[in-house]
Amino acid sequence: MTVVASVVMALICTAVAVFILIAVRTGATDYRTEQLVANAVQLIQRTRSRGGPALRPETSGTEIQMFTPSGVPAAATPNLAGKPPMVNFHPDPDSYVTKRLCDLPAFPGECKIVIDIPFHMPDGLWRLYMATPEVPWYISFRLLGPLVACWLLLIAVTARGAYHIVGKTLAPVHAISGKLATITAGDLDQRVPVPKVQDELKDLAETANQTLERAQAAIQQQLQFASDASHDLRSPLTAMRTQIEEALLHPRDTDWRETGNALLSSVEWMQDLVADLLQLCRLDAGIHGRHDAIDLTALVTCELDRRPRKVTIGRRLTPTVIINGDRLGLTRLLTNLLDNAERHAASSVTVAVAHQQDTAVLEVTNDGEGIPPDQREIVFQRFVRLGASRAKDAGGTGLGLPIARRIAQAHGGTLTIEDSDHGARFVLRLPLPDLDNGSTHLKRFTPQSR
Repeated sequence: MTVVASVVMALICTAVAVFILIAVRTGATDYRTEQLVANAVQLIQRTRSRGGPALRPETSGTEIQMFTPSGVPAAATPNLAGKPPMVNFHPDPDSYVTKRLCDLPAFPGECKIVIDIPFHMPDGLWRLYMATPEVPWYISFRLLGPLVACWLLLIAVTARGAYHIVGKTLAPVHAISGKLATITAGDLDQRVPVPKVQDELKDLAETANQTLERAQAAIQQQLQFASDASHDLRSPLTAMRTQIEEALLHPRDTDWRETGNALLSSVEWMQDLVADLLQLCRLDAGIHGRHDAIDLTALVTCELDRRPRKVTIGRRLTPTVIINGDRLGLTRLLTNLLDNAERHAASSVTVAVAHQQDTAVLEVTNDGEGIPPDQREIVFQRFVRLGASRAKDAGGTGLGLPIARRIAQAHGGTLTIEDSDHGARFVLRLPLPDLDNGSTHLKRFTPQSR
């Protein structure tokens, strides 16, 4: 950037210098031409007053030729003595001609400002030719020197200023990159420095810190997840190990069928836990099934018809509520909500499907003890099980509701616990799709299609 700024300044300075030289040279050329004409007039006046040519020192540096009416040289500067006229413009007797010419026979390799002026004498029309050197392109070294000095000084100042300003501007970037290079997975609590000036670099630093916060939260979540998972996996393994060791210590007194059933129960518990863990991993990784247009009412009806009835299930279903989603994922969500409702219901569960403006609503309500308002978000945390839940179902994994909420979020919806006159009321809200284009294929559900 410093080089670019210097090059731009060099071009600007060069353009300005060229403009100055052209303007000054034009003025100097006009002035020199006027001086040449004035000297010619003075020389003619002296020649007329004396009755013949008279060259004076003030004409030094100017080449002069003067001819009589018959073409005989009357006067000339030494280098033009005896030579033919330097030019012949044939001006009118009462006018003169000035021109800029190069490579004249009398001045090879040079450029001159030449004047051809006729004037009257007693014996006829005389001719005066005068030439003076053209103004050089640099005018004079007294002008060229300061111009070059200013040119160099401005470029140097621009380079220095650009280097300093750009370096100061990019210093936060260096600080951010240096800090990021030192942050490892073990110290994600560090943050990059945020500049004080409100600009794009401050936005960059704040975005980097937000990214670090998300990374830290994700890693902490994974560590907590791994800790909770290892703890919950250890429980069925410990139970199975204890049962096996007791059976081996007293092989003759052991009821192997009973022991096998107990081990099978622990294996099923661990199998359910592993399946839930895998489902959560897939959801966290953003792996979802294909989304199609689905009749939510038909999906709920199909699921309720096939489930074994542990409690009475009431239905309040609005016909044909179309949503866009993953059939398997939504079925898993509904299954988890129904399992949770049946586990905590006293005698009945109510399932309702409706649509509110541009939202599809699924409610699963049980007539159990309900959930206190201060614990309604806690139950959606992984491996969290309230005391009542542990008492009713000691073999639960504590992952059913977290999985259900993650599936709802993957569909752009929400899953919350809302107020109810009795028991707990889980409310799923999903956005309704735009079916106006007619390009969505509707999935119908029947028990056979499962």
